[in-house]
Amino acid sequence: MDIRCRKTYCKYNDRYTCRANEILVDKKVVCSTFEKDADNSDVKDVTMHLFEQTPDFAPQRDSKALKIRCEANCLFNHNGLCVSNGITLNSIKETPYCISFLKK
Repeated sequence: MDIRCRKTYCKYNDRYTCRANEILVDKKVVCSTFEKDADNSDVKDVTMHLFEQTPDFAPQRDSKALKIRCEANCLFNHNGLCVSNGITLNSIKETPYCISFLKK
């Protein structure tokens, strides 16, 4: 599973790959696992400029190493677990939304 996160100032973010043990996408389609990292508070989101400069991405994680729970009314929510081929969390304002969300 490809897990990409554009919240570069989250303490679990390693070059756009989530290193948390577990992700929870709540009913509002927001990553509840997100925790702001004070050391990276001024990092810019370079994925918005992909065609100008390629960002340095960390290797993908095996989905077996990461439990992704979901409470959203999403097509990929199967009994509280995400069964999508991949998820991406966007950097819209301060809130990390799951942009792989597809309403049932």
